[in-house]
Amino acid sequence: MDYVSSRDKKLRVSAAQAIAAVIAPGGGLFCPTEFPALTADEMQALLGKDYKGRAAHILGKFLTDFTAEELADFAAKAYADEKFGGADTAPVKSLSDGVHMLELWHGPTCAFKDMALQMLPHLLTASLRKTGETRTCCILVATSGDTGKAALEGFANVPGTKIMVYYPVDGVSPMQKLQMVTQQGDNVEVVAIEGNFDDAQSAVKRIFTDDATAKRMADAGCIFSSANSINWGRLAPQIVYYVSAYCDLVNAGVLKMGDKMNVCVPTGNFGNILAAYIAKQMGLPVGKLVCASNQNNVLTDFFRQGGVYDRNRPFYTTDSPSMDILISSNLERLLFYVSGQNDALVAKMMAELNETGRYEVPAELRERIAADFDAGCCDDAETADTIHRTFEREGYLLDTHTAVAVKVYEDYRARTGDMTPVVIASTASPFKFCGPVAAALGKTVDTASVSQLSELSALTGVAAPAPLAALADKTPRFDRVVDKADILSTLDLLL
Repeated sequence: MDYVSSRDKKLRVSAAQAIAAVIAPGGGLFCPTEFPALTADEMQALLGKDYKGRAAHILGKFLTDFTAEELADFAAKAYADEKFGGADTAPVKSLSDGVHMLELWHGPTCAFKDMALQMLPHLLTASLRKTGETRTCCILVATSGDTGKAALEGFANVPGTKIMVYYPVDGVSPMQKLQMVTQQGDNVEVVAIEGNFDDAQSAVKRIFTDDATAKRMADAGCIFSSANSINWGRLAPQIVYYVSAYCDLVNAGVLKMGDKMNVCVPTGNFGNILAAYIAKQMGLPVGKLVCASNQNNVLTDFFRQGGVYDRNRPFYTTDSPSMDILISSNLERLLFYVSGQNDALVAKMMAELNETGRYEVPAELRERIAADFDAGCCDDAETADTIHRTFEREGYLLDTHTAVAVKVYEDYRARTGDMTPVVIASTASPFKFCGPVAAALGKTVDTASVSQLSELSALTGVAAPAPLAALADKTPRFDRVVDKADILSTLDLLL
């Protein structure tokens, strides 16, 4: 299968080339030229496979320049039982009223980013070999919290790589920060940025497109790459867990093969829900895709108010920091597909976004988008209420991001009457956000100390994940803070 740039589809590359290069010349994102079909026979066969087997099969349909043996080996290593607390890599927990929680946080960093970032190092290093690249691969990551730690964990001490993570200094939870600044590994660096996630993401994109910087790194025997979801190698593994969830619900007798399920995803950069959209395009029986946002509701407005994307609005620091984003990079890929791969139109809209902070999609595209997507948002008070109600009613503890999705889906059902069974992406352990979760349950915990884990555990009767509890014995290594305008200076750390 070939991949093309969302802004210039004349540029055609292999999967390995797309993963290695990350961003196309001109700033476009690499997109597969087609969505391979999941046949009825394939779906039936996937019912009998574990997560590792399902991952190898799905990835094989997109990464056609990788062998089946390679992908099976990568999946076995990425999703090893000891990394995910057992063979049930992404379990589905059923609540009442046809609501099913897809738990994506049983990996080493307790967030859904592990599902892709345990796989990406294998895909990226293999892609570099396949493309004949011998230079050191310097991976730059902008994070609103979870991607940073997951990428650091995935790439720590991987030969031939170095990784630098940038996070907004006041835009992550205390636990997310502690996870990053205590990261071990000889090839890792962590830098805090004065500003928000969009500032960090824009700064990283500027590095990628700066010719002088590229030459400087090349002269030093280095190339750039990224572990953000702009990298197809990061996005592709996320398709797997929606297919896997459907298989698990069929195996459990909740669905019959062919029955539809809806999907609701707490969304920031749009990669996670885009993966669900791709699964639907492959033939997975998905009804509506519901995009859930916090107060930074640029996506809600886009989907429900006329197809205008406008980031010219206040930025809010919320209790769901991984969603504190106003520039949703992967929306570009959706626009490419719903426009019939109209690269010129996508390039025009992205130029408008860069120049004015907004764009508007044509009416026919809005209709196509509305056929698949709905959206909603909620504020911190509604998030806290949802955590409290769900724990009281179901005995199920939500993190702040997943709670946003639960509330938005409740509102969607009330508004539409759609009672289709739903899979809600549960994106992080609640113990990564002890302060607001405990506050929602009526207790204050000491967020300056790892003791917050035991305090929340005592309050709820839920055990804290072992990877987070282990932070008590770790010493912070990184304390550098830079202005976003000075980000180029940090590259010295990689040389």
